[in-house]
Amino acid sequence: MPKPLLLALPLALAVSAASAETVRSERATFRVTPVAGGLENPWGLAILPDGRMLVTERPGRVRLVGADGRLSDPLAGTPGTVANRQGGMLDVVLHPRFAENGFVYICHVTEGQGGTSSTITRLKLEGERFSEPRTILSVTPRVGNGLHFGCRMAFGQDGMLFAGFGDRFQMDRAQDLGDLNGKIIRLADDGAVPQDNPFVGRQGARPEIWSWGHRNIQGLLVDPATGALWAHEHGPQGGDEVNLIRRGANYGWPRTTHGVNYGGATITDNRSLPGMEDALKVWVPSIAPSGFAAVAGDAFPAWRGNLLVGALRDRSLVRLTREGDRITGEERISMFGERIREVRVAPDGRVYLLTDSREGAIWRLDPA
Repeated sequence: MPKPLLLALPLALAVSAASAETVRSERATFRVTPVAGGLENPWGLAILPDGRMLVTERPGRVRLVGADGRLSDPLAGTPGTVANRQGGMLDVVLHPRFAENGFVYICHVTEGQGGTSSTITRLKLEGERFSEPRTILSVTPRVGNGLHFGCRMAFGQDGMLFAGFGDRFQMDRAQDLGDLNGKIIRLADDGAVPQDNPFVGRQGARPEIWSWGHRNIQGLLVDPATGALWAHEHGPQGGDEVNLIRRGANYGWPRTTHGVNYGGATITDNRSLPGMEDALKVWVPSIAPSGFAAVAGDAFPAWRGNLLVGALRDRSLVRLTREGDRITGEERISMFGERIREVRVAPDGRVYLLTDSREGAIWRLDPA
């Protein structure tokens, strides 16, 4: 593993240092520019066509960020959430035709009979408020703990919405096709089930499901070059994975894993099984990946086509090189000792990061 480029610093000093220091990675040199601070556990980021951004804060807020870094007040009309342990206001994505319809999709945690669930709500952004709320999906069965919600989303090139959900720390749910926990689902933009989903018409299976056998998905992206769907997920103690997602495929959890249970107990001796997909990349020990982006645009030509992963436990930005469906290399770039929750690439290729803390921030990587 490459040595950390910079030592861990308190956030205020880290932001100051980031704006002054030049970071030299293996294939790019850049500055880390602070864009906005004062965010409480920011989780999801969406870049609007005019350059402004929507950012979620896990305790239950959504804010607009101006080009000058100004934070709006919490947006009126934001749906309520249950901010407990890992739950709260989580991911945010824009409709592919946002410029025409103003639709925004938020994945957040709600409560109902039986416990809590990941919920996708479609909203319309009008000025600095939301209107026209519509529940697209609430994951069922609900569960009475505050763990493993997943809640990452991405739109496919066909306009369909993908979302990845965790197993709610009840691992066997991931292998139950009658349960949406531990799955990636695919829906039309209004919540309807596409009739070409793999389990439509199969008795005992939920038609929303696209893939299964997932533990806790924290990164989901559609490759802008190929349209392929990629995901990464947290393993238990070790065994974080990067996967290329295929229609109807089973990704093994908990019947296969490279990790062990907390405390070291064996979950299974199987690293691979017939009929189940093998991960393209595995981290042991865990880095706790969160946020996922493919590099495009002109800002970092030497990174073009690479995958970027934020790391919470490893406190770094991880760059993965690839050839087709293979992961061929890895670089870890230390991020001032900060937990990186989200990674987004703007249309011009500049990279935006969210730092996960009670005094979280938005940072931008600018070519030096």
